[in-house]
Amino acid sequence: MNLQQFRFIRETIRRNYNLTEASRILFTSQPGVSKAIIEFEDELGIKVFERHGKRIKGLTKPGQAVASIIERIMIEVDNLKKVSDEFARRDEGSLVIACTHTQARYFLPKFIPEFRRRFPKVHVSLAEGSPMQLAQMVLQEQADIALATESLSEVTGLATLPCYCWEHTLVVKPDHPLTELTSSQARNLSLEQIAEFPIITYDRAFSGRTSIDQAFAEKGIKPDIVLEAIDADVIKTYVDVEMGIGIIAGVAFDPRRDGGFVGIPVGHLFGKHTTRIGLKSGVFLRDYVYDFLSMLTPELSRDAIEAALNSNGTGDTDVDYVPPLRRVS
Repeated sequence: MNLQQFRFIRETIRRNYNLTEASRILFTSQPGVSKAIIEFEDELGIKVFERHGKRIKGLTKPGQAVASIIERIMIEVDNLKKVSDEFARRDEGSLVIACTHTQARYFLPKFIPEFRRRFPKVHVSLAEGSPMQLAQMVLQEQADIALATESLSEVTGLATLPCYCWEHTLVVKPDHPLTELTSSQARNLSLEQIAEFPIITYDRAFSGRTSIDQAFAEKGIKPDIVLEAIDADVIKTYVDVEMGIGIIAGVAFDPRRDGGFVGIPVGHLFGKHTTRIGLKSGVFLRDYVYDFLSMLTPELSRDAIEAALNSNGTGDTDVDYVPPLRRVS
């Protein structure tokens, strides 16, 4: 057996058992991939893949154990390459951040320019998607870091750490009836009052939407959600054309930039949410990645990050700090 066979098997699994797609990614032929897999199975004396005719349909029970071992081996092989790069080119390389639109648009601009000043030879890329897509990018090593609120801590193979906390904000036009509330009334705004108006908010996979639905359901209220979107800019656009009131992440509202709107904090209704950092368990991180993570959350120590990486992908990692509540400033 050899590393090439390991790569072929791992990529076949990653590509949902599609040999044509796996061979394309590996820059080789489909018969070559198929032959390597069969030779590997013959050498081990077990069937790794279940087949229907010539088509691979999934993993056998022993194949599941083999796949897990191969994944660990390949992680360590990749780590060897990263160690070499770290000492040969300490301040050069790439940093791929998988993030939601909210993180890319409102949170990361406070940190990436400073990171680029510190590490001008590091190429930074942002890859946007849904939280589950972001998790898969990190697991498949298409990204170094995932940054999202939902789902990351539930993904096997992904170690996560809290980055910061946030609350929802209600966004309305300046002439909306809700702007006539006193400060005390706004702090005690109820779900019943909000439900009197059409609502524009996030798609169900994004930015704490689950907590919004749960809050209304617990009160037995069925809100009139007229539009769902994946980012706050779109929500604000439709608030501006008076389709309804918007519920967005607090980090996405800046009174200086959003002068055409009034923001009313509604954390008392929908709770506090934690945006998390996701890392692939067991990977070797370049020093500049640790520096970037410490910029995002100064409370996050290198020891805590390393403990997360060694957590065997059990998801949420216990840490000895409470992430800060952040708003756009």
